Parts: sequence; structure tokens; C-alpha cells
Amino acid sequence: MRTTQPRPQRWRWTVAGLAVLLLAALLTSEVNRRIDGQWNRPGEWWGMQATQKNYGAEVHKWSAHYNVPFPYLMALIQLESGGRKPAGKRFEAHVFERLVEVKRGDRSHYEHVTQADLQEADEEALRNLATSWGPFQLMGYKCILLDLQIRDIRGQDAVRAGIEWIHLTYGDALRDKKFQDAFHLHNTGKPFPKSGKPSTFHPDYVEKGLRFMEAYDQKP
Repeated sequence: MRTTQPRPQRWRWTVAGLAVLLLAALLTSEVNRRIDGQWNRPGEWWGMQATQKNYGAEVHKWSAHYNVPFPYLMALIQLESGGRKPAGKRFEAHVFERLVEVKRGDRSHYEHVTQADLQEADEEALRNLATSWGPFQLMGYKCILLDLQIRDIRGQDAVRAGIEWIHLTYGDALRDKKFQDAFHLHNTGKPFPKSGKPSTFHPDYVEKGLRFMEAYDQKP
């Protein structure tokens, strides 16, 4: 007697296939979400992927133009903004207070900013000058040195403007391979202290920057 084999239940395979496709789509979406900088606190691996995806090509172009090391710039972006795009902003109350003092004449200057630079600045303008912007988280008042508008360091020209500022302020230290000094200069305005104790906001800021830089230096 001839027996008939049960036919494969195609619907089961169809459901399984759809489940796999859905899972793959969800994983891809999560990877892109984190890489695109929508995750609040990306880890180091995610930060590197985000930095490469969002800024790699543009940094490569302008690092060559200004002769500033590519691995340093990429490490700095990851350190300052996690590679997010848009990079976000951060208001610094203590900087705002110093700028107010300069405008009133209670302080002669704050870094390169003098009272003459702030004559027409209202409170909103001072707050913008006391806020860090863009992938390098440049303080708004840095625009004064470059004769730029704040929109330049937070908009589409943020990478180029940031690299130009780095080139003008401590580019020579980078070209001399003084990377420890460079990270400390970016965060504090001063080279790494001879005492060996950094004055950065986070004690491991320079250490992490050097580690990130080494990772980018090894990328093909």
C-alpha cells in the first residue's frame, strides 16, 4: 500500500522567514539609531562607528587642507560629542559669568575676548557665546577669533570651522606630535601640566583621547 508523505506546511516557513526578516530589520534599525547618535550615551565602539559614519569623509578632507592629523580630529569628535549628528550643545554657566564680567568692565578679558568684542552683545548673545557647539564642542566665543558667526560652528560648516580654529590655536603642537598637550589645550586652553595632574573636566579626558586616537590610527 502506497503511503503519501504530508506536504510541507509552507505557511510555517513563510512565518519563520518573515520573523527573521523582521528581526534583521530591527537590528539594523538599532545599529543605525546608535550610530546616528540618537543613543544618549554611546559606548566607545558605537562612538567610533558614529564618528566614522557622520564625520569621517569631511574630516579627512579638511585635515589634509589644514595639515592637522586625522586620527586626532576623529578622536576629539568622539571624545567631545560621541560622533552624534547633530552634535548638540552645552551651556557653561561659569563662562557666561566671566563674559558678563568682561562686558561690564569688571574683568579686562576672558582668553582673547575683550569688552570691545561684547559691546553689542545682549544676554541671549552672551549665552550663545558661553555655549559649546558642533562636533568639536567649540565654545561660541571662539567665533570671535575666527571672525565667524555661531551658526558657522553649529551648522553645515562646523567641521571645517572647527578644524580651522584648531589649526590657528594649537595646530603647531599637533604638528610637533604633542598630542597630550593638544587634548588638554582643547579642553582647558592650557598644555598638559608638568605635575602630571590634568585640570580637564573629566580626569581621564586626555587618557581616553589618546586611546581613541590610537584606535583611529590603526584603522585602514
